[in-house]
Amino acid sequence: MQPLVSIIMGSTSDLGVMERAAAFFNEMEIPFEMHAISAHRTPELVEVHAKNARDRGIKVIIAGAGMAAHLPGVIASLTPLPVIGVPIKSGFEGLDALLAIVQMPPGVPVATVAVNGALNAGILAAQMIATGDEAMMKKVIEYKENLKIKITKASEELKELRFKFKTN
Repeated sequence: MQPLVSIIMGSTSDLGVMERAAAFFNEMEIPFEMHAISAHRTPELVEVHAKNARDRGIKVIIAGAGMAAHLPGVIASLTPLPVIGVPIKSGFEGLDALLAIVQMPPGVPVATVAVNGALNAGILAAQMIATGDEAMMKKVIEYKENLKIKITKASEELKELRFKFKTN
């Protein structure tokens, strides 16, 4: 299997968040790879990985990082591929990471999801891939339809809850 998405995290301490994207890719049958490489501790590896990703068939890179959160921006500066940044909650409730990822200079865009939003990063990556892949588009549409069904069912189940002043 050739990976289409590369999930990168600054350290394995981010795995608890980033595995949400991995689980989504598994469900959607999207081949992916996972790496722990650091913009600060292993910059040479980040450079090699980012510069070679396109030649290896990668379509989208998801990079999760906390605190200073330079990883997504560094990767975006080294590749023409779309990069999705996932701010990881650490100090300052993850706002430091969010601001570091979202405040990129002109010419180095990083799509950014919510703090700890790896699932949304996975969904966004699938939508990006789906723009050129009709089979993937059908999977994305089905996934979103199932979200509607799930919330409608949950709302119906709420009708069963009884409270003295509940009116529905």
